[in-house]
Amino acid sequence: MPQPPIEREIAINIMDVARMLRTYSDQRARQFGISRAQWVVLMRLDRSEGLKQSELAEILDLQPISLTRLLDRLAENGLIERRPDPNDRRANRLYLMPAARPLLIQLGDLGQEMMSEVLDGVDKETRERLLRNLTAMKDNLRAAIGGSGSQRNIEMVENYE
Repeated sequence: MPQPPIEREIAINIMDVARMLRTYSDQRARQFGISRAQWVVLMRLDRSEGLKQSELAEILDLQPISLTRLLDRLAENGLIERRPDPNDRRANRLYLMPAARPLLIQLGDLGQEMMSEVLDGVDKETRERLLRNLTAMKDNLRAAIGGSGSQRNIEMVENYE
């Protein structure tokens, strides 16, 4: 049986690693009473407080209704708040509440622990090369997606990374 093309194997492995990392993150986030999706929202807001809900939905590539549900849960738990946008009556801006800060520290530690497990046995030089290669792949994808009319989404992601 002929060997499959290496490019296909790379794509399959990247998708498998991403899926498994999402599953593992969900399992580990439960100890803090949140989901991986809520964790991602908190991390993005930690980077860029004051985003509009619509901006955050676009950055996270979520449907607005899905994000609204996540935000509702985070607000009910006292982790975020919505404030009216002073320039747009129809929009809310999102801010972290003080209770989110200690949780973000714990989640940061958890993320470090998880990635230490994931990268166990991968030396520093290989990690650096992997990051460079993944970044190049991401740049290539941004360029390819940009050619299909999704430039606004790409710019928003780049602005908030």
